[in-house]
Amino acid sequence: MELKNKKIAFLGDSITEGAGVQTPDSVYWRQIATNTGAQCYGYGVCGSRIVPQCPNKDDDKSFGSRVGQMIPDADVVVVFGGTNDFDHGYAAIGTIKDRTNETFYGACYCLIMRLIDRYPGACIVMMTPLHRESEEELSNNDPGGRRCGTLFAYAQAIREVAELFGVPIVDLFHNCTIQPRIPALKEKYMPDGLHPNDAGHVLITKCLLSVLEQL
Repeated sequence: MELKNKKIAFLGDSITEGAGVQTPDSVYWRQIATNTGAQCYGYGVCGSRIVPQCPNKDDDKSFGSRVGQMIPDADVVVVFGGTNDFDHGYAAIGTIKDRTNETFYGACYCLIMRLIDRYPGACIVMMTPLHRESEEELSNNDPGGRRCGTLFAYAQAIREVAELFGVPIVDLFHNCTIQPRIPALKEKYMPDGLHPNDAGHVLITKCLLSVLEQL
């Protein structure tokens, strides 16, 4: 796809919002705009999850609840989330058969459906979570301390649901060399073990562009 002048909406969490970078222009989606001439719009909210956080309440900041706030004429929509669902979400991870917002699998399904309804002619792209320092610990969801799985399981859920729709996947978990459990890579790309720095966003940009340019 020729990205120049295309309108691209980026729906995400604190990484899309810009936590961890030195300057706003270093955020991956702003780099996409600079490198390609695309018109890029960021919709990142710190701490937000794919599963609804406050069901039926006005202060819900989940991904699906914010779709209506995005530009109405996007050519491409990129979704980058899941790490907060792993870290502090309250829902069970569920199964690939789930079709409601009560589980992570189901919420991914509902989110893609909502994006298709709003943008029937657009290309939707899903990005898996990056590696993080605590990724091998079982998620300790509240309330109740429910154990739902490692970050790998959440990345796998995103891949499986995207494949149901034939939605392109940017698999950062497997194909981006940001691994903060390796000290040298943590120092270079993700000093706090969660949010990539400027150099980390350069790698995200490269991984994302390699998929967007093939659409």
